[in-house]
Amino acid sequence: VSVSARPSAARPLPVTERGRRSRAAIIDAAAMLMYQRGVGLTTLDDVLAAAGAGKSQLYHYFDSKADLVAAVIERQLELVLAQQPTLEHIDSWEGIDGWVKGVLAVHSAPGGPFACPLGTMASELKNDKTFAPLLDAAFRRWEAALARGLQRIQDRGGLVAEADPTRLATAVIAALQGGMLLARVRGDVAPLQDTLASAVVQLHQWERKPTTRNRRARKPVKEHPAR
Repeated sequence: VSVSARPSAARPLPVTERGRRSRAAIIDAAAMLMYQRGVGLTTLDDVLAAAGAGKSQLYHYFDSKADLVAAVIERQLELVLAQQPTLEHIDSWEGIDGWVKGVLAVHSAPGGPFACPLGTMASELKNDKTFAPLLDAAFRRWEAALARGLQRIQDRGGLVAEADPTRLATAVIAALQGGMLLARVRGDVAPLQDTLASAVVQLHQWERKPTTRNRRARKPVKEHPAR
C-alpha cells in the first residue's frame, strides 16, 4: 500500500499544552484505526471523526497523510517500548527473564495475544519506499534497547567477549515478532512463550561460564596447633 505524498520535514511540536494534546489525539486516533483497519483503509476523515478534530487542526500539524503515517510509526514504537519498561534496565540474566515475563504478561491480558503494531504496519508497507525505512529505523531502535542491556551483561562478565549484542538483539526481536504473529493467529500465548524460551536458551549459548577453578569450592585450611 502506498501513500501518494512523501512525509515533509517534521514540524516543531506545538508550544501550548492544548496544542500538544490536540496533536496527540489525532496521532492516537490514527494509530488505533491503522492498527485495526490498516493504513490503506484508514482515511483522514475517519481519523478526524475518531479524534473529534477538524481539518484545520489536522493540517495545522500535518501536511499530508504521509506525515501522519510517519508520526504513527513513531507513536507505535513509543507504545511498544512503554509496554516493556524493564527493557532499558536489563543488566543481568535475571533482567532478561524479567523482560520476557513482562512481554508474556502483556499478551496474556484480556484481548490478547495482540498483534505487534509495528509488525502489522511493516507487513502492509514493506514494499513502500517511503515508509519501509522509517519502520526499519523503529525496529532498530527497539533492537538497540535490548542490545544495550546485553552489552551491560557483557560488560559485567555475563557474556563471552565474542558475543555481538547488536546481532543477538536482532535475533531475539525477530523471534519475538514471529512468536507474536503465530500467537495472534492461534489466539494462544503458548507459541510466543515457547519462542521466547527458545530465544533465551540461544542467548545462554553465549553466556560466559565460570572456569573450573572458580567453580571449585575452596577447602578451608586446617590449622595445626603450635608445638
